[in-house]
Amino acid sequence: MEATVFNCWLFFLLFSPAVPMCLPTDFTLYVEKPECEFCVAINTTICMGFCYSRDSNMRDILGPRFLVQRGCTYDKVEYHTAILPGCPIEANPVFTYPVALSCHCSACRTDTDECAHRASMDGTKCTKPFHTMLPV
Repeated sequence: MEATVFNCWLFFLLFSPAVPMCLPTDFTLYVEKPECEFCVAINTTICMGFCYSRDSNMRDILGPRFLVQRGCTYDKVEYHTAILPGCPIEANPVFTYPVALSCHCSACRTDTDECAHRASMDGTKCTKPFHTMLPV
């Protein structure tokens, strides 16, 4: 019995890093418009996780079959809308944002998805006063 448990644990340990772990993950999006007075935090879900990629140093010899570059991207998504507070009448207070319903590993579609990671250099989330939005 102990040998079976150990073998199962060892099998899981060896192969779990190869299993894609691309899942919808909670994310806080900080939004502000130049013409509006406040910065607003919006809770949504984004796709995040690990996807198998392979970039062989022999791809020139072996061809593109050995070049596999996939990222965690949206499978199903719906769009929600928030009304930003503190906007003048002539400004559009509507902000539309994606909510990930499901994710998968695939090549990034640059026509519909943001394919780069942008890290904040100074850690600042807002440049304007923060306003808390309550769920509707």
